[in-house]
Parts: sequence; structure tokens; C-alpha cells
Amino acid sequence: MAITKGLHHVTAIAGDAQENLEFYVGVLGMRLVKRTINQDAPDTYHLFYADRDGNPGIDLTFFPWPKLPPRRRGWGVWDELYLGLPTGSLQYWEDRLQEHGVRCQPVEQRFGERVLPFEDPHGLRLTLVESEPYDDFGFTPWKQSPVPAEHQLRSLAGARMLLRDDEATAAFLSRAFGFRLQEREVQSDELGECEWKRYVVGEGKAGQRLETCVLPNLSRGSWGVGAIHHVAWRAADEHEQSALARAAAQAGSNPTPVIDRFWFKSVYLQEPSGALNEIATDGPGFAVDEAPENLGERLVLPPRFEAQREAIEAGLPPLRLPDSAGE
Repeated sequence: MAITKGLHHVTAIAGDAQENLEFYVGVLGMRLVKRTINQDAPDTYHLFYADRDGNPGIDLTFFPWPKLPPRRRGWGVWDELYLGLPTGSLQYWEDRLQEHGVRCQPVEQRFGERVLPFEDPHGLRLTLVESEPYDDFGFTPWKQSPVPAEHQLRSLAGARMLLRDDEATAAFLSRAFGFRLQEREVQSDELGECEWKRYVVGEGKAGQRLETCVLPNLSRGSWGVGAIHHVAWRAADEHEQSALARAAAQAGSNPTPVIDRFWFKSVYLQEPSGALNEIATDGPGFAVDEAPENLGERLVLPPRFEAQREAIEAGLPPLRLPDSAGE
């Protein structure tokens, strides 16, 4: 049975690209590890934020599409992303976010862990959680971050989705990726009270979790500014990716052929409610075309787009790294 190790990256939709950059580098302290384009819409940036080395599992990426309307919560799209913190860091982050004018919800408990929900400047639902990642998870602190190394974000800890019915999705997650139901807990938010179910793979630690909530009268959600576009799951290499894609097909999905994204290879598929997933290889990684010390400093294009560089650069807004990085 094919089993993913956990999250590889999460891609979301942002508004203004400079505002996105200033928040994720200047406030959240992540490193811009790749400044490139959306390979399916090359007139749009694709910005990758991570730890110093751009390790899989701490890679949060964005398509800035400021002309889109705001996202709409509902079934068929991913709803929320957990960001993992070292134990004892939640108070630091509550103070830091408040100092930067970020409106946070009160600290709460979810599945026995303290969490701090908030939204980024464009409405992306994020929740900080004190939870250590699985044993062989890779993380390298970024010395130039405005956040001290001992408090830097450690992982993409998990993701949430809303459903009208979870029977088909639960079966798919088990058969395609190896998820198992770990626990249930009644929680509430602005949509009302709901029984959330936590599914896990592997050790069930940060980076190996997803949660679902069934609301039978829920309307369909939609992509827009502040939405999660897709969630990508790790495959160590192309062999493991192929096994996971076969498992997803046998579970009833229709995976795409392998698409070479240059820094990793991708297969895309939908779970039964329609939320978009990706199976991404760990390598070759972001240093394949830039020196590790210079990641994210300039616009990098996959080789097939180099002939269009002049036109692409002319159509993209300029970006400047925030002054807070490296202080």
C-alpha cells in the first residue's frame, strides 16, 4: 500500500504580490526561496516561502491574483492551513502578530493542542499550533529571518476541509495516501458547531495530519483571494510518486500525467468532493538552479520559458524584499 510521508507544500491565492512578500518574510519570517512564475499562467508570479533550504514540508507558495474576488468557504476547496511551531512559542507569536496589527482569534484547544487562529492580509485562514514534526522531517533555520531561530515556523502542520458528506472522502484518503482516522472532537467557529475528524499518516505528527468537518447544508466553496489552491503530498522520488498516483486512480480519482515543474515533479488529482491535491517529489529541490545563499533574490524561470524572459519580466510588478529581513 502506498503511503505518503506527509505534506510537501501548500499553494494558496494571494492579492497584491508585494503585500504577500512583506507579510510572509517580514512578519512570519519565512525565506523567499524561489521567485518564479506560475508555469500554467506565466504572466503571474509564483512565490515560494520556506526555511533556509526550502525543505519539503515547510514550503508555502502563492499565486498573486489580486483581481479575483475573495474566496468563499464551502465544500470542494481546502479551508485552512496549520503552521507548526516549537513548543513554548505560541505566546511569542501572539505578541508578534499583535505588534504587526494582525487580528488574531483567542488561543484555543484543538485535539489537546494550543492553537492561535488568524488570517493573513488577504484572508487566508491560518492557525499556529505548538506541535513538533515527525522524526526525519528536515528544517534549517534562516539566520536572516526577523524571527529568532528558536521561534521560527517549523512545518506546514496540517490542513482542513469542509464537507457535506465525508464517507467518500475518508475512503479515498485511506486508499490513495494511507490516512487513518485518529480522533474526533466537537469544535465551533462562525459556521457553527461541528464534529471535526483528524486523519493521520505515519507517526501522526505535525505535517502528517488533515481534518474534515461535515456540514450537510453547506454550499460549495470557491477559489479566490485568500483561498488554498491545492495541497501537495510528499513522494520521495518518481517511483513512489507513481505508486501513489496508481493508488489514487484505483481509489476513483483521475490523476494527471507527471508534470515536470523543474524543482520537483507533480501529479494532480481531486478527492471526491473536488478539492485539488498534488503528489510532488522531494527533489531535485530549489538549489538546482541557484546558489543556496542566493535563493529567491531574482526572477528564475524554468528553461523552457527563458526565451520569453524579456516579455515576462515586463509584465510582472517589481518586488522588493522587506527591510526587516536580515536585521
